[in-house]
Amino acid sequence: MSPRQAPAPFRQRLRGALKWLHLWLGLSAGAVFAAVALSGTVLAFQRELMLWAYPQLAGHALPSPAQRAQALDRIVCHWRAQGMSSLDLPSAQLPVWQAYFPHNERRYFDPASGELLLTRNTGNDLLLWLRDLHTHLLAGKNGEQVLGVAGLTALFLLLSGLYLWWPRWSAWRASLRWYRGPPTRRWFSWHRGLGLWLLPLTLLAALTGTAMVYDEIARNALRAAFAEGKPAKPPTLAASEAPIDWAGVLRAADAAVAPGGAMAGARLRRIGLPKAGSGLVSIRARAPGEWHPVGRSQVWVDPYRGAVLGTLDATRQGRGSRLYEAIYPLHGGFVGGRAWQTLSAIVGLAPPFLLITGFLFWRRRRGR
Repeated sequence: MSPRQAPAPFRQRLRGALKWLHLWLGLSAGAVFAAVALSGTVLAFQRELMLWAYPQLAGHALPSPAQRAQALDRIVCHWRAQGMSSLDLPSAQLPVWQAYFPHNERRYFDPASGELLLTRNTGNDLLLWLRDLHTHLLAGKNGEQVLGVAGLTALFLLLSGLYLWWPRWSAWRASLRWYRGPPTRRWFSWHRGLGLWLLPLTLLAALTGTAMVYDEIARNALRAAFAEGKPAKPPTLAASEAPIDWAGVLRAADAAVAPGGAMAGARLRRIGLPKAGSGLVSIRARAPGEWHPVGRSQVWVDPYRGAVLGTLDATRQGRGSRLYEAIYPLHGGFVGGRAWQTLSAIVGLAPPFLLITGFLFWRRRRGR
């Protein structure tokens, strides 16, 4: 047998094994991938849907600095003991305070008075239930690990499907054709056709979703790829019995993002309350040019003295870190305006379609 003929049996065995794996993984783990993707289609418009479902959250005027400080002090004093860990400042996109609590619960407060307006959790809100399904399969950390395996399986299905589809040059036109019948040919051509046309976007969604599950691995790999050093650590500040001056915290943070400040041009987005044993207040900010809707830049404040202890401009990090910070915005459709948001929603429909057409093709072929 000549050297050129020798690999043929191996390729045939490889192709047969990939067909078998593609079929049975697609019919089993593909169902998880399809459910997660379909929930992602809805979540691509979660802010718009939330404001439509809860009109009491819209139409508020943004507070003055004095009103903002007073409302923040009232909210923290009353709700921190009940587990509140952070809260988003009122913005043009969502003009109320949004506070985060354990067990995926969120509470919303009037921007000027700090009065409670709404409580949402996975038990009373479909969007938060879908978000929990999309990120944790409704099972916490264990569900997240299952989701990671499903993401790796999805990547295998997409790449193996591309390999199995790849035609000879003479068969390219036929391989791209969609058929109306007979049923076996129809379901196969539809499965193949949509999988091919949406492959780049579906592959991007699966890759970014899997990277978010294995975030430490993805972050370290990207940093290592561009020979980056370790990121700057936040300053340390011991907890104190002294009262926190939240008006002073906001003044210090505002000065940091004002013209001439260390983070000039950034917008304050999320206040992280001090953790157990620490007195440090971490405020997330969105610097100009950042894709992340909340921002990955940081302003660290000493809440007892109202002094900025340090800042981190996410746009000045190394290339690997910046690539990592782009994963979530790309996955969630937060960059590229309405066009990318709509594309992200459409891509979420692809896995259910591939699951259904693959199943129908398998059933018709098996019946025949």
